[in-house]
Amino acid sequence: MGLIDTVTDMLQGSGQRAPGGGDGSTASYWCDDCGVRVRDVEVDDEGLDRNEEGTPICPECGESMRFERATGSSCAC
Repeated sequence: MGLIDTVTDMLQGSGQRAPGGGDGSTASYWCDDCGVRVRDVEVDDEGLDRNEEGTPICPECGESMRFERATGSSCAC
């Protein structure tokens, strides 16, 4: 019961959209060094600096962040 029910519950919930998914977000910026993630619609609200190309800079380590689009119908999480 325990493990199978847990896996079943996880699979049933995997197709659901996260709250706030209709806010225009299409992707997130990631820092590969620190693992910091900022959704594209939150970059300005977070007050992140940008490099000369306009890419946000990680607030933890100062490296440029990587833009990654969400795949499928899920949010940019």
